[in-house]
Amino acid sequence: MLINQVEHLGVFDTETTGVDVENDRIVTAYIGVMDRSGALIEKFEWLIDPGIPIPEGAAAVHGVTTEKAQADGVPALAGVTGIVTKLRELVGRGVPIVAFNGRYDMTITDREARRHGIEPLLHFHLIDPFVIDKQQDPYRKGKRKLTDVARHYGYELENAHTADADAIMAGLVAWKLIDDTATKAGLTTLDQLHAAQIAWAREQATGLESYFRRVGKLNDDGTPIVIEKEWPVVFVPNEVVDEELVFV
Repeated sequence: MLINQVEHLGVFDTETTGVDVENDRIVTAYIGVMDRSGALIEKFEWLIDPGIPIPEGAAAVHGVTTEKAQADGVPALAGVTGIVTKLRELVGRGVPIVAFNGRYDMTITDREARRHGIEPLLHFHLIDPFVIDKQQDPYRKGKRKLTDVARHYGYELENAHTADADAIMAGLVAWKLIDDTATKAGLTTLDQLHAAQIAWAREQATGLESYFRRVGKLNDDGTPIVIEKEWPVVFVPNEVVDEELVFV
């Protein structure tokens, strides 16, 4: 599909039990379909009982405690099935997915799907405003969290770290970026934009690693900091690949 013919974006965000994509779980998720005016024409939300305790630190960020998830959330299998099914439906309709720092959301969704025996989403177009903004304006000073990037493009993010607010804001920022980015980079199709982001994400990670080496920044244990370079989904570890999964 040509980028200038994209009429809708599938905006997506998750809030989770932590930042470890291999072991943490999805607690809330939001998927919306946004048109070029920024209007939402479809929306879907999930509150999930992840089946493990939600750490206090995570609950303080997104507001969902273990007790709330257990009382009001759907079982993890049902929730993850719903998320993956809706994403797959949008992809089938030719709607690109938008997620800010989408490597995290798409990877944890992939791992949740595999954990529950659900066929993961393997083929899709992702638009990641985090990657695109850094490529467009690499030397801009300041933080690159969604709140900061949104403000740079004229938006104020309220209720940050709720899946609906973050997903919607990512979509608004994406609309600001994609046409201009495509023109500057000489890209015309979603395939080209997706491939470009794979390369940009790798270059950005490599550049950040090099910066840490230059300034002597290390992990707490003194080892070099390694930045994940795969995008949009981190490769599945061998121990996960080797499991005999039966997808439903």
